[in-house]
Amino acid sequence: MVCVSSTGERSYRGASAPERVRRRRSQLIDVALTAMAENRWRSATVVRLCAEAQLNKRYFYESFTDLDTLASAVIDEVAAEVGNAAVTAYKNSIELPLAEQARAAVDTVVGVLGTDPRKALVLLGGVADSPTEHARRTDAMNGLTAILVDHARSIHGVELEYDSLASTAPAFVIGGTAQAILSWVNGTAPISRNQLVDDISALWLAVGESAAGIARSRLETTEPTNSAT
Repeated sequence: MVCVSSTGERSYRGASAPERVRRRRSQLIDVALTAMAENRWRSATVVRLCAEAQLNKRYFYESFTDLDTLASAVIDEVAAEVGNAAVTAYKNSIELPLAEQARAAVDTVVGVLGTDPRKALVLLGGVADSPTEHARRTDAMNGLTAILVDHARSIHGVELEYDSLASTAPAFVIGGTAQAILSWVNGTAPISRNQLVDDISALWLAVGESAAGIARSRLETTEPTNSAT
């Protein structure tokens, strides 16, 4: 049944036009996520994905220009979900000891990626991808690294910011975390979720403390430069 709201917006079965567009977009992202996680993306077509989503082909183009833009949207959505979850966990635990802050963030990230293994495989590089997908995934992981950098600065002070470890340590942590979660999702790390969270949290803390200590040591031993000529 088609109705017209007081604002003049047409609705169908209680859903406005923008809501229906968002719903169809979500359906396409979901089937694309499955295809990517199952390594079927290289053989995917607009027609096939629309059939899986039970949508008419014309609805694909109301949200996406081609398959590359759909793949990018999938990665962006998963990355945003993980990033927002991690930031929220940090904010909600900011008054807690550092160890509990780290565990809260890791537990949240593992929760997002472990509850739906497709997301872990697609975001963390557990499946084959195209150059476009690889570039998008790299951007997403850089964004997650930036979140970790900001948090590290708030915890360890500015010393780390002036050292090369400001770039290498967070990338090292994110890369190692990604591999650990992938191993757990794939079953090659046969441990419980709680143990995985405990292990990753402990490693985050160890790397953060060591990196900050090394940065401070380097700063203390570096002779000030004389700009006078």
